[in-house]
Amino acid sequence: MATDSWAQAVDEQEAAAESIGNLQIKEKPEENGTAANASNSSSAAGKSEAEGENKTTDEDDKEDKAAQSLLNKLIRNNLVNNTNQVEVLQKDPNSPLYSVKSFEELRLKPQLLQGVYGMGFNRPSKIQETALPMMLAEPPQNLIAQSQSGTGKTAAFVLAMLSHVDPNNKYPQCLCVSPTYELALQTGKVIEQMGKHYPEVKLVYAIRGNKLQRGWKLEEQIVIGTPGTMLDWCSKFKFIDPKKIKVFVLDEADVMIATQGHQDQSIRIQRMLPKSCQMLLFSATFEETVWNFAQRIVPDPNIIKLKREEETLDTIKQYFVLCNSKEEKFHALCNIYGAITIAQAMIFCHTRKTAGWLAGELSREGHQVALLSGEMQVEQRAAVIERFRDGKEKVLVTTNVCARGIDVEQVSVVINFDLPVDKDGNPDNETYLHRIGRTGRFGKRGLAINMVDSKMSMNILNRIQEHFNKKIEKLDTDDLDEIEKIAS
Repeated sequence: MATDSWAQAVDEQEAAAESIGNLQIKEKPEENGTAANASNSSSAAGKSEAEGENKTTDEDDKEDKAAQSLLNKLIRNNLVNNTNQVEVLQKDPNSPLYSVKSFEELRLKPQLLQGVYGMGFNRPSKIQETALPMMLAEPPQNLIAQSQSGTGKTAAFVLAMLSHVDPNNKYPQCLCVSPTYELALQTGKVIEQMGKHYPEVKLVYAIRGNKLQRGWKLEEQIVIGTPGTMLDWCSKFKFIDPKKIKVFVLDEADVMIATQGHQDQSIRIQRMLPKSCQMLLFSATFEETVWNFAQRIVPDPNIIKLKREEETLDTIKQYFVLCNSKEEKFHALCNIYGAITIAQAMIFCHTRKTAGWLAGELSREGHQVALLSGEMQVEQRAAVIERFRDGKEKVLVTTNVCARGIDVEQVSVVINFDLPVDKDGNPDNETYLHRIGRTGRFGKRGLAINMVDSKMSMNILNRIQEHFNKKIEKLDTDDLDEIEKIAS
């Protein structure tokens, strides 16, 4: 991403923070004229927001997969410290399984080894240890790999493409398909970084807007792009001769099949490639739909699974606070802040409207607040997260857009201003785990505080307790000394 676009995103965030104190969000009048009575009613608790807001809640909670994947790529400064073991299923179970502990063992070209170390990789990650020997083998081996963002999978398949390219041949030899323009650009950046000392290998983007003259013959060896444009370049415009392709990479397969048309386009590209072409497919998840797609794309595959890190509640102390309204929840929040020292906190709200209101109220109280929600551009969100990570704001108010995958070591407190529920009003246990899992990380103790404002939300909290078999205690003044030790 260009430096000026980052600067612009930061400027926009700062302008929003300055003006947020002046925001006045008009509340819809309650039928009986009192907010408190409405809050005490369990039937009204699920409808306490204006009717129009209910329509946007799902959009906040069901964050677009491509945007979330891009956000994770933008904010990853280093690899996830994954301790889980790699599960390997080989197409030939009798073949010895090779893994490497250093990049030197791979016998890479010196200019590629220089590129790898230049990117800060000192030794292979868990998935690279097993995947790279397979991808660099002769003859090439096909691979389906499950691995979350931040485990080094992009660097692994980029290294495979750069290794298989013959720089003397001036035509496309490797195709990499990504679900979106933005994700294609991020993979392209990795290719440019790793191939920094290998200038003979060129890269071109097959993306909408990159117009080539009819009859043009590409001389770049690596083509990265989106399925529709890549298909057009192979079949309609003949910019690429698919029979000369050595390596075909399909990245973010779970995101790919979530986009209408991409699955069919990817299969059509694959069918044009020679049988000798190496097929590599990567996905963060392996639901049945992803698995069925992967098997259609990759014949006779080796399979690698790297399980996600299991998040645990063992290091997190959980409390709840009883309130009667949104305003009471805010006052309770201020009292907690006044009583204890907090390093950094993340506060989760159910809707954008509540998040905007709360951020405004906290700003007026003098807190350094960042606001993060789904209507922001992905680059803006990344800039907000970086500022929060750098400690420029102490409080991050967000919807579920920020519940997953964001690790900030200084976060000591997570506050559920609204408890997470699904579209039917039932407790969303998975989201609860991901939310409070933002604290208690890196071996430290964490603190989670849940705001309860009705019989319905108390019932939801009780069901969450039962699900995790973990007691959530009522927060009393006697507890403040203990939570001070955790929060500061």
